[in-house]
Amino acid sequence: MSDRLRMIEGLALAAALTAVFDGVHPLGDQLVQNSHDASTKGMHGSHLVYKSDGSRVDEDPWRHGTAGRTCTASAYGRRSVTRHVASYSAVQLAAALTVTRTVGYRVPAAALLTGTAINAITHAIIDRREPLLWLADKAGKTGYIKHATVVRKTGDDDSQWPKAVLDESGPGTALMEIDQAVHRAVGVAAALVTTWITLRSSRR
Repeated sequence: MSDRLRMIEGLALAAALTAVFDGVHPLGDQLVQNSHDASTKGMHGSHLVYKSDGSRVDEDPWRHGTAGRTCTASAYGRRSVTRHVASYSAVQLAAALTVTRTVGYRVPAAALLTGTAINAITHAIIDRREPLLWLADKAGKTGYIKHATVVRKTGDDDSQWPKAVLDESGPGTALMEIDQAVHRAVGVAAALVTTWITLRSSRR
């Protein structure tokens, strides 16, 4: 294969993978994600919570047996983010395989798994929130995060006027926008690495 054809192949594959990773990102990150994991994946702290639902032990210290098993808040958050990343990665990998196989192109397993790993590992780090807040601070976005918050209704109040709560990281907030921007930028990097490994493999 000539260098020009290889360049065209690389550009086409990188563009296709970038489009796939970006296109299915909201599906894996919003629709497929478990609602409970979405609200608990950023939990941190050494205080104890119940493994069954993540509620604080000191607020309900009377559970026993299986329902009374505990872990730290940080451990619970890591477990939640692991479940989310597993489903997110499965969506991205399945989509990449479907698109490339449909057009008759075979991406080596090593290349696809490397790209998936890049997306998965960074996704877990970003969704633990503290690293993202650190990055936002270094980028001078702390004021933006503090300003662009939202007020939501509590989901467990059946009254006509449910109590309002401040949300600093969910949909509509600055932190959520930064979260999505970083995830998508990483998707471009993952697509490029996957393409590079694929082209290297084809030279052998």
